[in-house]
Amino acid sequence: MDKLIEKSDLLAGVEVRHLVALAAIARTRSFSQAAAELGYAQSAVSQQIATLERAVGHKLVERPGGPRPVSMTEAGELVLRHANHITARLGAVRADLDALAAGEAGSVRIGTFQSASAKLLPPTLTRYRDTWPQVGVELRNEVNTSVLDDLVRAGQLDLAFSDIEPAETTLAYETLVVDEYVLVVPPWSPLVEQAPIDLRDLDDLDLVSGSLTNDTCGLRIAKQLEEARVRPRVVFRTDDNLTTQRLVASGLGLAVVPLLAVERFVPDAEVVVLPLSETSAFRRTIGIVWHPDRYRSRAAEAFVETAREVADRLAVPAVPATTGSH
Repeated sequence: MDKLIEKSDLLAGVEVRHLVALAAIARTRSFSQAAAELGYAQSAVSQQIATLERAVGHKLVERPGGPRPVSMTEAGELVLRHANHITARLGAVRADLDALAAGEAGSVRIGTFQSASAKLLPPTLTRYRDTWPQVGVELRNEVNTSVLDDLVRAGQLDLAFSDIEPAETTLAYETLVVDEYVLVVPPWSPLVEQAPIDLRDLDDLDLVSGSLTNDTCGLRIAKQLEEARVRPRVVFRTDDNLTTQRLVASGLGLAVVPLLAVERFVPDAEVVVLPLSETSAFRRTIGIVWHPDRYRSRAAEAFVETAREVADRLAVPAVPATTGSH
């Protein structure tokens, strides 16, 4: 019992600055660079890490000496995960206090991604600014929507459009649109006469695809193809929706894309949009997320309400369709 009390007392001595120093060292892999980033002397950072190591009873940082980069021990990685959660929640506290002080003025920080930026964001902002002209809107765009979710958790964004499924996030979620995936092909493709298309029909065909490193849609599509045991030839990877469409229009390949990512009436980008068969159909849910435990200003609530109204009136094109037709 005495040992448990002793360990508890040691952990109680851990301060936020110790955790911030550990995170800075993990990012920079250097005591000197961490000190420069935090505005401390290097000796102060070393002292903070030594204090933290005594408190947790484990060595947290490997110090090889000389110019070689430092690294986290297994215990260091474990403490770092908790440190990131703690500092993120403190960032959320700061954001909550700023929002509370701003009242119905101030600003709303919103995260967005490509197809939401193209179809949902412009009409939402237009309508929102008509009713909330005194509120500034700060926007941040990311390819991978999981990054936006993380920024909401850290208090760096108030709201974010997201295509992560509601069941896969711990954030509060308002569903806006259910977006079907479709196949886009050049107008002369023989697949036009075969619609709806089974994913297995794409085996060994040329495909324009998204990135597999940071593109949420690209990863989702790759998973569906893998589950269908389909191996097309990926001839080009891009995270840009219009580039994908123009490459397809040029006859360089086919593409599986969300319907909202398809642009209509764009020169040099005429494609035919084909539905997927019942056995191959899949979709994504586009919504807007916020932190359930954070203070949400009336201005932020109004933005969610406006986005919902816009989504209810969103004109989703029917398929099959040719994008160049009026």
